[in-house]
Order: sequence, then C-alpha cells, then structure tokens
Amino acid sequence: MKLFKLQSLKLLWTLKPPNRTFHGHPRLLSSDVYSQYESIRQGKQEIPEYFNFASDVLDKWSEIEKAGKRPSNPAFWWINGKGEEVKWSFEELGFLSRKVANVLTKECGLQKGDRLVLILPRIPEWWLVKVACMRAGIVLIPGTSQLSAKDILYRLQASRATCIVTTDTLAPAVDSVAPRCQLLRTKLMVSRGSREGWLNLAQLYQNQSADHSCIKTRIEDPMIIFFTSGTTGSPKMTQHSQGSLGFRPLLSERYWLDLTPSDMIWNTADTGWILTSISSFFDPWVFGSCIFIHNLPQTEPAVILNTLCRFPIDALVGAPTLFRMLVQNDLSKYKFMNLRYCMSGGEPLNPEVMEQWKRQTGLDIHEVYGQTETGIICSVFKGMKIKPGSMGKAAPLYDVQIIDKNANILPPGQQGEIAVRSKPIRPLGFFSEYLDNPKKTAESERGDFYVTGDRGTADEDGYFQFIGRDDDIIISSGYRIGPFEVESALIEHPAVVETAVVSSPDPLRGEVVKAFVVLSPAFSSTDLKSLTRDLQDHVKKTTAPYKYPRKVEFVKELPKTVTGKIKRNELRDKEWGRI
Repeated sequence: MKLFKLQSLKLLWTLKPPNRTFHGHPRLLSSDVYSQYESIRQGKQEIPEYFNFASDVLDKWSEIEKAGKRPSNPAFWWINGKGEEVKWSFEELGFLSRKVANVLTKECGLQKGDRLVLILPRIPEWWLVKVACMRAGIVLIPGTSQLSAKDILYRLQASRATCIVTTDTLAPAVDSVAPRCQLLRTKLMVSRGSREGWLNLAQLYQNQSADHSCIKTRIEDPMIIFFTSGTTGSPKMTQHSQGSLGFRPLLSERYWLDLTPSDMIWNTADTGWILTSISSFFDPWVFGSCIFIHNLPQTEPAVILNTLCRFPIDALVGAPTLFRMLVQNDLSKYKFMNLRYCMSGGEPLNPEVMEQWKRQTGLDIHEVYGQTETGIICSVFKGMKIKPGSMGKAAPLYDVQIIDKNANILPPGQQGEIAVRSKPIRPLGFFSEYLDNPKKTAESERGDFYVTGDRGTADEDGYFQFIGRDDDIIISSGYRIGPFEVESALIEHPAVVETAVVSSPDPLRGEVVKAFVVLSPAFSSTDLKSLTRDLQDHVKKTTAPYKYPRKVEFVKELPKTVTGKIKRNELRDKEWGRI
C-alpha cells in the first residue's frame, strides 16, 4: 500500500483553519493532542509511520485530563431511559478498556491481526470492546443487533473471524450457525447470565488487571472492516486502517463537527454503521468532547425530544428519517437545553423538512454526505451558507468532482457521477480495499477517480447536489429523472410523511415514475384516488411536469437498511418482477 505522501496533503489541503470561538470558549486546537499534528497540516512533516488511536489520542486526553487542562465533563455519558446511567472520564475509559484488552488477549487468546465480530446494541460495552481491540491490534467487524442468523453466518464465514462478541439475545442465532464457521474459536457474551459454550465478558473482566501495553501499529494497519449496507448486491467487506479512520480526523474533521472539550454530541445511528464510528467515537474524541448515548431500542420522537430537553447536548447527528419523524411533532412544546448544531447524513434530506425544523426550532440542519468507503466526502460546515438541497462542499483532503463515463471532469451545472480523485496518490481517509474482492476494488475506480455510484451536480460556488444512485435514475420517454427531486416535491405535501420513488415498467414509455407513500395519520381516512390526483398535481406544480409520479402506492412503511437508508432497489425489483 502506498503511504499518503506530503505532496498530496499539500495539494488537497485547500481550506484555512477557522479562527473563531464556539459557545464562548476559545478554540483548544493548540492543546497537546494537536501540537504534534500542526506541522503536518502546515506541510512541514510527513504523516507518521506508526499510529494507534487508543494510545495517541485517547491516552493523550487522559494525560491532559489528569493535568487539569480539560473541562470536567465526562468523555462518555450513557443512559437507557430506565434510570441507569454510566459516565466515564478519559482516564476511566483507559482503565476499563485495558482490562477488556486483557480479556481478549489472555482469556480469548486473540492476537494482533485476528478478526472479531462485534454485534452489540448501544450499550457501554460496545465502546469498551472497540477501544480494547485497538489496544490489542485486533481487527474489529461491527454489525447491527438486527442481524439475522443468516446475516451472521455470512459475516463470520466471509471475514474468517475467530471471535464474536454479542448479547444473550443473539447468542442462539450464533449457535445455530457456529458449526459452519470453522475458524470461530471464541464466543464472548455480554450478559448477566451464562450459556454453554460461551465466555461471559462481565465475569472475566472483574478479575483482569488494568495493566496492558498498547500494541504498536502502523498507520496503514487494518483496524475495522465494515460490511456495506447492501442496498444493491451482497454486502462487501470494506477495510479501513488506523490512518483512514483514526488519524484522518486529526487533520480534517473540525470542519464538519468543530467541537471543543466542553461540548457533548449525540448521534442516534445504529452501532453497525460507519456514521457511529465517525460521530460517536473517532471524531468527537479527537476534540476531547463528550459522547452522549441513549440506548434507544426504538426510535421514539418523544423520547428523543425529551432527552434533548433534559441533557446538555450541543450537537445532534441523525439520519433524515429522524428529522422527518421529529417535525411531525409540535416542537414548540420542547425547549432544548443546549442544542446548537444539527447534522443529517446517510441520504439526502428534503428541503421541506429542513425548513420545518428551522421554523420550529430556529436551528439549521447541516447536511453531511459520505460513504462507508470514504467517510465524509462533502458537508455543510459551520458558518457556511446553506443552500437548500445541497450537501455542501468537498471535505478537506478530498478533491471531489463531477465526472462523465470517461472520467472527464464536467462543468458546473452538468449532471454526472460524484467522484473523488484517488490518483496519483490515494488520499488519507479512503478504505484500503474490498477484502477478497480485487475485481470490485478495481471497479470502484475510473481513470484517476474513485467513483461513488451516486449522481449529482456542482454549482459555480463548489456546492454539490445529490440526484440519486446511478442505478436509481429513472429514464422515461428519454427523460432522466432523479428520484430525490420527485421525493422532495412529494414530501412538501402535508399528507406525506415519507416517500420513495422508483422506476416502474410501462409499455409506452419503457418506464415511468412510481411513488410509494407513507401517509400522515391525519390523512388516513382520505379518499385515496382523489389524494393520488392531488399528489400528482402537486408534483407537476412543484417541479418539471414530466417528473410527476404516474403511479402511486400507499404503504404503511418503507423497506430500509439497518442504517436507515430506504431500500429503493427492493421496491424497484418488486415493480419489475424480480422478486
């Protein structure tokens, strides 16, 4: 693997650091954690050969904390809504994670480079095991607790993992497939009870020493493997390194988060999604900020809104679905304690939802665009002008362009594929490869670019707009129609809570636009034929008439991935008789 050279950093680092205060507190970027990296930003030093997030970031903050140079707020704050609460300082996080690292290495026999599947809900052990894996050089494979036995089997076999950590709820599913996983040696359970064939993390942890020396890792050493959400095809193993996830935020992520050690951030995404690794682990802890977690077995708007009122949460990160749900409530009844900064990622957020949120709360929603393979690609940074429907500008270290099928850069306003320059030197932040799939890895590049598979445009100011997945584009009577623009028009109608637009076969036009619509409860008894015409007329008036949905189907819910993305491919396959 070619290391990220100084020259590429100079070329891609085009934004100047912000010079301002936040919440009245001075910027703390000159702290000991950052001082060794300033020379890299300024082009005076190469990116280091060795790096480990646990020792080079978390332990550094622990030292700063012990020296009294960090505010007294916790590093980690967890609640479950039932009265239970956990608070850790960075020092406590270090103490506890070293004990877990000893469990993994001494009791489970894991060594540097071994792979561990971690399937836990939003409970503190997820964070402890993750830090412990970094300390021991174990490659982590996170997964959502919604995985089925078939999903778990696929992940264990494909990854050749030697250990799995999960709850007693999923233990039976693991046991049902474990005989077919020849390399699986250790099953570790987070539970108050016991189960035959399983080790109990809590019991082993109690007797472990907190004396553990963090393994020395190179910046390109593998750290995490994500299975992509699988909106199309089988999930791929996307491998990230110590550098791409752990070191990257030291150079760039103040632009999309811009937190301080006094701030608290809450991300509601599932633990299996890369957004949780980025916004509930790496990036906030680079700033020395507090990560707030609510167990949230289900996404209940009232619970989320009340939590924002009861706890000093400064920044909120959620999928568009979250904000669509929240704006259905009377937000004037809620007074948020500290909330000042809201971010949405995973898929585009409709401008109408942004407008409703702003009108009722006075807060903007800053869009973030990225992928499992790259982390954050574009975002609307603090202080940047917000353009409705835009996902902001390119993130630092990335040269983002709109290209055609021949990898030629297209001019502003022209539709093409969103791509990130990956040659001659692969940027810091990129995944290493699709494991065991060199063909897919090679197909992800075109010319000098990594191609995202998403279509979009860029304007004269460098703002990017998402149009749709390349395979989501609808071609009807020769017109190319992006589903998002139709969905954005539909969501403006008061009857529509959520919608997904796909192509549907048509003998005359080849294919036409079809909308699947989740209705607001207030319209549940409305005549559906009349409402269909009303929605069609609304779209014709809101956007180009040829884009209106010629077919409308009302559904109770839309199929989604575990990360909250709408599975348009599933709806499309049903329309075309492929399911």
